[in-house]
Amino acid sequence: MSMDKLRRVLNGAEDEEQGLTAQVFDGTTLNFGTRVKWFAICFCTGVLFSILGTALLFVNVKLFGVFYTLGNIAALASTCFLMGPFKQLKRMFDPTRLIATIVMLLFFALTLCAVFWWNKKGLAIIFCVLQFLAMTWYSLSYIPFARDAIIKCFTSCMN
Repeated sequence: MSMDKLRRVLNGAEDEEQGLTAQVFDGTTLNFGTRVKWFAICFCTGVLFSILGTALLFVNVKLFGVFYTLGNIAALASTCFLMGPFKQLKRMFDPTRLIATIVMLLFFALTLCAVFWWNKKGLAIIFCVLQFLAMTWYSLSYIPFARDAIIKCFTSCMN
């Protein structure tokens, strides 16, 4: 019973029937078990790429920037398997996380620009750190009151 409830929550499914077009756009045509497996595969690949990128930091900064960025993109994309790509994009650009999404995507792009076009190793490292912070802030937007708690914590530390 609780597994069915979890499926409905992750699907965003109401009790009404959906047409074929709605199912395709929702990304819910895969069964629940398959979506969870691909979420785990994509997320673990993202974590692996980020760790590999970090390990390559002192060997090759270009590979570091690429693998770290691809890791974050794969981890972010993994949630598309749970809720569907269009619902994921819609939630990413909700007013509550619009700025965090734009900043996160901007640092993804700036990291790749720093390693491929500008050849600035230090800048690539700074952008990866900012990428991590932006991804963290974006992820916190999905946890109720998490951002408020972080802000209050930092505010109290500054006083």
